[in-house]
Amino acid sequence: MSHQNCVFCHSVGGELLWQDDLCRVVLVDDPNYVGFCRVILNQHVREMTDLSDVDRSKVMQLTFVVESVLRDVLQPTKINLASLGNKTPHIHWHVIPRFESDVHFPETIWSEAVRQTKSKPIEGLAETLKNKLNKVLG
Repeated sequence: MSHQNCVFCHSVGGELLWQDDLCRVVLVDDPNYVGFCRVILNQHVREMTDLSDVDRSKVMQLTFVVESVLRDVLQPTKINLASLGNKTPHIHWHVIPRFESDVHFPETIWSEAVRQTKSKPIEGLAETLKNKLNKVLG
């Protein structure tokens, strides 16, 4: 996939929570996974090892900050971190709060559903996450 066809090159990829010159953090609109965020590189690069050591470290540190903020705000059973890129070969990390009651738990979110359930949206979640990320990251 070239950058001309890349969804992350041509859209924010979710509700923008925070960004700098290197990356952005977005909240994904997924009713099954409240708090599902992505850390997305602001340039079209396919693999983490194509980044400089400094940029690679910044991407990972940001991913860990997002994980910490989500743990603090939502207190999930588990956080899943994933970077696949098979369908969208543009560096991005999924940071997914998981709860024992979610549709797929304990399986991956890409597995067959193990139960029927609906997550309840959390009013003001995006604003809370924005505030906490800005407090930590500046």
